[in-house]
Amino acid sequence: MKILNAEQIRQADAFTIENEPVASDVLMERAANRLFEWIRKRLQPHTPVVIFAGVGNNGGDGLVLARLLAQESYNVVAYLIRFNDKLSNDCQVNADRLRMLDEALLVEISDVSELPSLKQDAILVDALFGSGLNRPAKGLAEACINLMNEVENVVVAIDIPSGLYADQPVDLKSDAIVKADYTLSFQFPKLAFFLPENDLFVGRWEVLPIGLHPVFINEVKTQHHFLEVSILKPWWKARARFTHKGNYGHVLLIAGSADKTGAAILAAKACMRSGAGLLHVHLPSKACNPLQSAFPEAMISIDQNDSFFSMVPDLAPYNVVAAGPGIGTAIETSKALKLLIQNNRLPLVLDADALNILAENKTWLSFLPRNTILTPHPKEFERLAGKWQNSFERLELQRELSVRFGLILILKGAFTCVSLPDGKCFFNPTGNPGMATAGSGDVLTGIISGLLAQGYSPAKASLLGVYLHGLAGDLAAEQLGMESMLASDIISHLPKAIARIRE
Repeated sequence: MKILNAEQIRQADAFTIENEPVASDVLMERAANRLFEWIRKRLQPHTPVVIFAGVGNNGGDGLVLARLLAQESYNVVAYLIRFNDKLSNDCQVNADRLRMLDEALLVEISDVSELPSLKQDAILVDALFGSGLNRPAKGLAEACINLMNEVENVVVAIDIPSGLYADQPVDLKSDAIVKADYTLSFQFPKLAFFLPENDLFVGRWEVLPIGLHPVFINEVKTQHHFLEVSILKPWWKARARFTHKGNYGHVLLIAGSADKTGAAILAAKACMRSGAGLLHVHLPSKACNPLQSAFPEAMISIDQNDSFFSMVPDLAPYNVVAAGPGIGTAIETSKALKLLIQNNRLPLVLDADALNILAENKTWLSFLPRNTILTPHPKEFERLAGKWQNSFERLELQRELSVRFGLILILKGAFTCVSLPDGKCFFNPTGNPGMATAGSGDVLTGIISGLLAQGYSPAKASLLGVYLHGLAGDLAAEQLGMESMLASDIISHLPKAIARIRE
């Protein structure tokens, strides 16, 4: 699913109005009907609904919703917040229609002193501003936002919480922004929904399709995408009957050290569970017995050092290399990683300590093979790219790094973001806070390397990998609860996650 900016959303509406064709107020009616259907499924018959409508088209959506609720005998009142003397045409049309239905349903407010007291059980609907807002709310609008935030009522935002911008940062310290419990976004999610500092305002969000013109949706260009299973399913490779382990790739996993063998075990298990045919784990001799005992399916390549990675083995037998989980940052390890980067031409995944070493030697980025996959968490990314003021800036840093060095960057977290060398960014919907546990990143490295071994391109392996990783985590959370999850539980639920994609 594409993620459009505010101007593109405006263009999508205009294109639909002109080319469907459909009158603008009919399109508004269609959108409000989707809102009504969503709210009606969750609304008790006698629960009061209070709608705060602005003077633009977002306010018009709220006024149509008020009329639809009133026609079904729900207890509803709409407050038209006149922070501007002029109403948009469609807002004016629907204000008139609401008055014709029942004059008492619409109350106009022109001064802060006129703002109402709110019943504790009322559902509040925020229809003050839409996605086109580009300056802070002030005066009456700000007071109305503060009123919604001061009470404990459930708040439902139409399209985007008022005061929040769709595609640029806000001033979290001074801007008035509605803290919604639910946000119902028309046709597309907003880029702001995927950034951590906005979670307080957005709450749970859903996309409501409103039938915007498919020609525009298909042809509009955007760098931002929401990853959906419908994209991934066609990529999945079916296995032919007459195949053997050699058909599914041979991975070299450089992982583990004397005191971090667990990272190697987790990555190795995830790699094989993802479908790799063969796996060698390169690790120091002190880590060999634990790995062999825990995971006999993996073969071993023994380093010349007893305790940590210090040499690059012959790469000829392999078709994928992954390095980093648990290797440490010793001087000898850094030197060996430099040799690996210089000599390797195979698909490469770097994680954990490999990224920490790379952050101390940024000139090595230029020598990474194109489409090398880096999997940092936010702190590792900060060490690579530098500090940022807000998550929009962080996203641009990520994109710039991918484009400049031809890398695939997987920035882990809620809505893990995968940036590609062409500048496109994909936000992953799967996963949950239970995956914030030691070893979860090692599992992701194993999954991606296992997919690469089977012939998936680096981009497809990355996108499939993050989706499967998160989906396995979701399945584990359903069974175990988020608090009790371990990284190994993600691995044990990989077969079910893969079945979901395959089937």
